[in-house]
Amino acid sequence: MKKFTQILKPALALVILAITFIACDKDYTSLESDIQGVQNFDVVTEKFPVTAYNQKMGPVQTDNLSSNLLGVYNDPIYGKTTASIVTQLVPTSNNFNPDFGENPQLVSVKLHIPFFNTITGTNEEGSSSYATDSIFGNNASPIKLSIHRINYFLRDYTPDSDFSEEEIYFSNSNQTINFDNHLLEMLYTNNFTPEISEDFVEEAPGLNLDLNDENIVDPDFWATTFFLNQDSPKLSNANNFKDFFRGLYFKVETIGSEDGHMMMLDFNNNASGITIEYTNNDTEEDETLEYNLSFINVNRLNILENDPTNTVIDDASDNADQINGDNTLYLKGGEGSYSIITLFENQTSFEDFKTDFVDNDGNPKKLINEASISFYVNQNIVNGKEPDRILLYDLKNNTPVVDYYYDGTTSTQNPLFSKNYFSRVLERDNNNNGVKYKVNLTEHLNNILLRDSTNVELGLFITTNINEVDNVKILNQENFTSTGTIISPRGTAIYGSNANVPEDKRLQLEINYTDPNQ
Repeated sequence: MKKFTQILKPALALVILAITFIACDKDYTSLESDIQGVQNFDVVTEKFPVTAYNQKMGPVQTDNLSSNLLGVYNDPIYGKTTASIVTQLVPTSNNFNPDFGENPQLVSVKLHIPFFNTITGTNEEGSSSYATDSIFGNNASPIKLSIHRINYFLRDYTPDSDFSEEEIYFSNSNQTINFDNHLLEMLYTNNFTPEISEDFVEEAPGLNLDLNDENIVDPDFWATTFFLNQDSPKLSNANNFKDFFRGLYFKVETIGSEDGHMMMLDFNNNASGITIEYTNNDTEEDETLEYNLSFINVNRLNILENDPTNTVIDDASDNADQINGDNTLYLKGGEGSYSIITLFENQTSFEDFKTDFVDNDGNPKKLINEASISFYVNQNIVNGKEPDRILLYDLKNNTPVVDYYYDGTTSTQNPLFSKNYFSRVLERDNNNNGVKYKVNLTEHLNNILLRDSTNVELGLFITTNINEVDNVKILNQENFTSTGTIISPRGTAIYGSNANVPEDKRLQLEINYTDPNQ
């Protein structure tokens, strides 16, 4: 049922989007024809006030994300965020009902979870060199990483609904569940820094760990757990295995005053998993056999913990000025914060605007060429570590504003430059400090004027990957955010809409339109 729901949602969205495109195309063509033939016209750029204020997210849904964060990120504004992971795992499809042969002997247990990377070259031997953008912060600064087997079962469905609704896990799950109370064997513990080779290597860069260090793991653990159960139903199918080997807890802790680093891991990569190498009486010399465990199609969640002594988010949300707007807007991913924006100063100014652009019969008086908002970075607060992309959401319908879907510049290979007409990559100065973001909402405004859409509240979020717009819940809120926001550890601060903000930095709606001279 979960897979069917996941397939149905995007399929339904595509149907609705196709209908929207057809309707919008007709309206826009009609609009152009109404202006066409006019000999005298002016092209005008005008700014209109908006209201924007801060809103805390708090705990967010983190189960079954497309990627996961692991480590510590020290943000210049928001302090340290620590990300740990709890995940199930299952044998790969050809490893159910295993036959380990006679007298199996363990050789090694290796864990590999790739970073997101791009192949930059391949040599004659078939090895590749890679570039990765999956490390946030100082990759030379260590974190303490421990991996435990746990006895807590991650359910697919919640018992509160008679197991008819999917179980949802939030970023504060360690407070509600406390996985430290469900620890079994320690499989790994060390001060960890990632290895990023600039040479040609056989395996993509990622988290590569030995889970059979005799100084940490009981020498008989892996053999007892698997080899002695080869004829047991425990290893016969995914459901039985999940109940038998319930999962792993990747627990992260800071080390003294170290800033640490944070990794983005691709658990859904086919190369991710645990490989158990062994021999038996039938293997040749220097030959080994493999038993493979996978992290694909299982329950997994991120635990996100912000520095409790840093109160920037709480203070900004508690003191938000919903009437006049805030001076500074604080945006942070993960269990962070966002901004709520209302176009135009109030309902009266909106109605005046609509009367000026559309007649009583709903026909356009003026043609909107472009509507956009520029968001200026407050360089007095940030120091060049801000994220490159932001996302504007329709909070009533919990989707990106319609201009997102009109932008055909989608790139799955390089998300940094995807949807770049809708939301520009952060403009930076010569010192690499952020200057401004710009978001286009031309069609959103045309929908309001010409298609009788509501002037809904908008949500401004930062995002690591603008392609990731699946909805995730915010605990105790009606608003949703996107998966791209959840997997972004970074934050920024931008100038708000309050009248105290200098006009050249103030958040305003800018409209470029064609005005026929009557």
